[in-house]
Amino acid sequence: MSQSLDRVRKAARLRKKDRFTALFHHINVDTLRTAFYALRRKAAPGVDGMTWQDYEADLELRLKDLHGRVHRGAYRPQPARRTFIPKADGKQRPVAIAALEDKIVQGATVMVLNAIYEGDFCGFSYGFRPRRGSHDALDALCVAIRTRKVNWILDADIQNLFGAVSQEWLVRFVEHRIGDKRIIRLIRKWLKAGILEEGIVTVDDRGTGQGSVITP
Repeated sequence: MSQSLDRVRKAARLRKKDRFTALFHHINVDTLRTAFYALRRKAAPGVDGMTWQDYEADLELRLKDLHGRVHRGAYRPQPARRTFIPKADGKQRPVAIAALEDKIVQGATVMVLNAIYEGDFCGFSYGFRPRRGSHDALDALCVAIRTRKVNWILDADIQNLFGAVSQEWLVRFVEHRIGDKRIIRLIRKWLKAGILEEGIVTVDDRGTGQGSVITP
């Protein structure tokens, strides 16, 4: 994390109720580059057909151009390509594969948002957090069961959260902490970019593409 984002992180921990209104400048060439190198090299391409290796071949010029478009307001996300992966119960999970540049801008935005929200999470929160995963949660649960008196274990899930969440309420909740309208505008663009499936682009007011960098 850059020193400037580190200052945001410290401020977020000290001021739990503040809204941050000057965040957009943190989406710079450095954070875009970091986001690019955080992507999986062999990930399937989105509708743009661009692979990680192709983009890296002319990386600095591409990032400079992307940064300029983002800050001029000329950046337009492309629809995510929908595919399906099998689940353990025999059902299929819909996955939205974003275009490469959309993944990069989303990743840089996630870095900015994490600087704020990481200070808000409790220590026992594990979902979609940096350097934490389901195995870490299971380890913590195992320790708790072994060292404390436990009478009940409740396993609950929100049915089809990514497919059914209200986009308007999602944005309203983000606005509790994020007061930079340019960041909010980016999020709205991704929500309205649509899903490409069998040659048809659909746009809905509910749901957010599961599998996208920004979705969690």
